[in-house]
Order: sequence, then C-alpha cells, then structure tokens
Amino acid sequence: MRRTLTTVAAVLAATALTATLAVPAAAARDDWDVPPNNPGLPVQGYQPDDLHPFAGGLRVHDPGLLKGGAGEDWYVFGTGNAEIGDGNIQIRSSPNGRHWTFTDTVFDTKPAWIAEEIPGVETLWAPEIFHADGTYHLYYSASTFGSNRSLIGLATSPTLDPEDPDYAWTDQGKVFESFAGDSYNAIDPAVVDDGQGRRWMAFGSFWSGIHMVELDPATGLALPGADTVHLADRQEPPNAIEGPAIVERDGYYYLFVSFDHCCRVGSDYKVAVGRATEPTGPYLDADGVPMLEGGGTVIVADEGTITGSGGQSVSGGLLAYHYYDTDLGPDFDFRMAVRRLHWSADGWPSVRPATPGPARPDAG
Repeated sequence: MRRTLTTVAAVLAATALTATLAVPAAAARDDWDVPPNNPGLPVQGYQPDDLHPFAGGLRVHDPGLLKGGAGEDWYVFGTGNAEIGDGNIQIRSSPNGRHWTFTDTVFDTKPAWIAEEIPGVETLWAPEIFHADGTYHLYYSASTFGSNRSLIGLATSPTLDPEDPDYAWTDQGKVFESFAGDSYNAIDPAVVDDGQGRRWMAFGSFWSGIHMVELDPATGLALPGADTVHLADRQEPPNAIEGPAIVERDGYYYLFVSFDHCCRVGSDYKVAVGRATEPTGPYLDADGVPMLEGGGTVIVADEGTITGSGGQSVSGGLLAYHYYDTDLGPDFDFRMAVRRLHWSADGWPSVRPATPGPARPDAG
C-alpha cells in the first residue's frame, strides 16, 4: 500500500483508503473460496492470452506473486487487513494460478517491536517474496499514512507449504528504515541479485522517489553503513512514484514502478517501466528518458472501466497488480489482475489489451 503526502488532501485520501482496505473479514474472504477466482489468467492452449484479465479476481492489494514451476504451487502475498490476523501480510496459494485458497497470515500477531518503533501501525503493507539459498524471504512495509517514518521488515521460512513440518515464519527484524527529515520513504521493498554475489533492495514512495540499498546476502538485512542509490524521480511535486518491482532479463534490469495516485475507484494509478544494465541504474525508458528525470514507459493504465492499476510485482513472466472498476461504483474494493508480459524484439515489455469474448474454459 504505498502512501505519502502530508497535505490535507492526503489525510482525506488516507481516510478513504483505510475505509476501502478495512473491509469486513467475512467480505474480504468470500471470493477466493469460489473457484475459479482469478479467471483472467491465461490458460495453456487457449488464446488470446489476456481475454478476461478483470473477470473476478482476488481481493489482494499490492500483490507479491511467486509463480510456481511445473507441478509446484503458486503463492501470492498481499497487504494486511486489520480484521484478519492482526493486520499481518496475507498468503494465498493455488495449484495453477486460477483457483486460489487463503492459506495463512505470515504472523498471528504483529511483532511487538514494530509498535515500539512506529506507534499506530495497524496493517503491514506491500510484501515482496524472494527465494534464495533455500530460504523464502518475505519483506514487508510498516508505516502510517502520510508519514515517512517507515521501516521494512523481514520474515523467513524454509518452505511456503503449510503442510510441511518445517513450515514456520521467523521474524528477522528490521531491514531498513526512514525518519522524518529523510529524503526518501522506506516502504515498498523489491529485491534482486546482480549475479555477482551482491543483493539489492529497491524501495520508495513519493518524497524523492525510488531508491536502492545493498543487502547482506547472509542476513537479508541492509549492509551496515550502506549508502542509498537514487533510481527514479518524477521531479515535480508531489513526486507521485512508488512501488518498485525489479527483475533481470537478457542482460537488462527492468524497474517497474507505479505512477500517480492509488487506492480508490477512478484513481489515475498506472504501471511504468525503465531498464538499465546494472541494478543500480541509470534507468531509461523506451524513449531514452532517464527515470531520474521523470521518464518511464507506461504499460498499464485505464482500460475502459478499469482504473487504479498498480502496486505490481513480476514473477515467471507474469505481471500482478491490483485494480478498481468504475462500473461497480464507489464501494467496489480492489481486485488482483495477473497479465502475461509480452516482450518486443528490442526487449521492452507490454501487456495485450483486454478483449471481450466468451468465458474461457475451466483450467481444472
């Protein structure tokens, strides 16, 4: 959930966002038990790839997707709901990406040290799932609306399968933080290895935009004394850029970000991308404009009645994000879309426009 401004308008928007996300527990959980509850996902052998990306979908905000390989379950992690598991990060699993089941929250109660660091945190936001060295690393944000007194925490588990006797989330504490007066906001983590033994975490929301800090691969925490690197900036107030996701492909690092304003029906949230040959940048968009100078190639924006698309992650060639639908009125809450990324000959990602047509067959 990517938040930020300190103006009166921001406070009003935060109030509206809190009401939107704090749906009753029963309402928040009645959709993923009615499969197929993500019918927009491409089904093998059935074309076009993105026939109904917005038909149904889970109530997942800021989805952190982990696409399973052949014969493996998929997982998606999402921003917490104060009425479920004390507002902790939620987990859902699926055998195929279409039929999802609520699995767990990462913790039963939020770690006590979070409230000591930042009083007033009701829910944990914007998860990132990262697998390395036989361990799953779950990064998450803790903050309050309109503030950059924020932190990124870490939980680890050797497995994501709740039936496995080794399944357990261990609190690893604080990864990185920001304070009032800092030029950045330490939320919305995104982690990538550089292939040379170094690990990096992008983060940021509004303030001065997207930054990066080096992590210690042994602990998953920020290297002591590590400097931050500035990756992307809209340059003009209110600097509406946040929610990085970063992946490597064919020698390029692709930085996906959310532009503009999140979290309500009719909002102008959208997904943009740039690329670099190093994880630390510099990132340019498809027209060669540096992302530090406001660049970013938009690949997902309004599509008919679909608005507010962003809070993205990328896994296994798929782009996951949340959206809102103006056709369903102001009380419509968020849903998750999963779209296949298509790549041009010169290496730029896109998604195909949604196309009307008959409901696709059950994936089984």
